[in-house]
Order: sequence, then C-alpha cells, then structure tokens
Amino acid sequence: MTLHSPQVHGFFGVPTDPLTARGLFVQHFRKQFRKKDLRDTVVIAPDAGRAKSAGRFAEQLDLPTVAAEKTRLSEKAVKISNLVGKQVQGFRRAIIYDDEIATGGSILAVSDLLIKHGIEEICAVCTHGVFTGQSLERLSAIPQITAIVTTDTVPIPKEKRIPQMTVLSVAPVFGEAIRRNYCQRSIGNLFSFWEE
Repeated sequence: MTLHSPQVHGFFGVPTDPLTARGLFVQHFRKQFRKKDLRDTVVIAPDAGRAKSAGRFAEQLDLPTVAAEKTRLSEKAVKISNLVGKQVQGFRRAIIYDDEIATGGSILAVSDLLIKHGIEEICAVCTHGVFTGQSLERLSAIPQITAIVTTDTVPIPKEKRIPQMTVLSVAPVFGEAIRRNYCQRSIGNLFSFWEE
C-alpha cells in the first residue's frame, strides 16, 4: 500500500501491484465537507515526490494543488521552500497530502509556512501514520491543525490517538484486490472502483 518510493517495487520477487488509499481519503473528505465547504481549500504536496499523488487527490475533489520543495536538514528537521504566499492567497483551508508522517517534521514545516500566509485550518493526510517520538504532541500543539487523517497500515493504539485523528481502514481496498485476483480479474481499474 502506497510504497514510499517507486524503486521499492523492484525488490519484490513475485508479481506485485502497489495499492493506494487515495480513494478512501477522497470518500472521507466528500463525507466530511459538502462540495461548497471545500471551495476555499487547497491541497499541498510537501515535496516534489508527492506532487503527482497529491494532484490526483486534489483532482478528485476538484481542488487546486500546490507543491512545496523540501530539503531534509536532519532526521527531524526539514526546510520548506517554493511555497509562496501568492499560491495559497485567498484560501482558508489547506490539506497537506503525504505518504507517511513519522517525526512530523515536514507537516510542521509546511504548516508553519501556511499559517504565515494566512491559512486558518490545516488537515494533514497520510497513508502511513508512523508517528514516532513526540510527533503527535508536536502536531496537536498547533491549533490550526484541526484534523489528521491516516489509515490503519501502521497500527496506532487507541491510547496514542489524539482527538483530531481519524484512522481509516484499508481492508476494503485489500479485500477488493484479493477478490479480483482470486476471480482472475484485472486490478487495473481498482484504483477508481471507490468512485462507483
């Protein structure tokens, strides 16, 4: 599910198809917000590696997307650039769309920049909620981060979850992939089955 790097696909010794949780996130946001409520929202990719995926997510919600440029300074520190105020000007809400959140450094750096440019509400979205160390405490300390949406690809104990966190099950995606393989059907259109 959502391989961190496309090169990882080459390490499997059997035929492998990477799945995506994007459809689950689209369904979640469609339920959470009526279309008119998302009009003042922009999707942010924290780095160039996530730009295409964030763009596909934004397209499904009919939202604009902006890609930031990330430079990793250390394991916990990143520098975000090329996200200029003009790109987010006029938007009230931002959805930061990433594949995983480990230390929270990228989300924190992007959030800081967004807040400086007038964004009032931030939703952090990731497939793999690793949340190491004090990452959840650091994220929940920012009042503008009103939602963290992740999946259960990494188990998050109930006692570690924070009030603004939503954990979506990837079971329907894996179940459908297994069913299609068992029935000898292509999983090619699996990536859009959730729209039906």
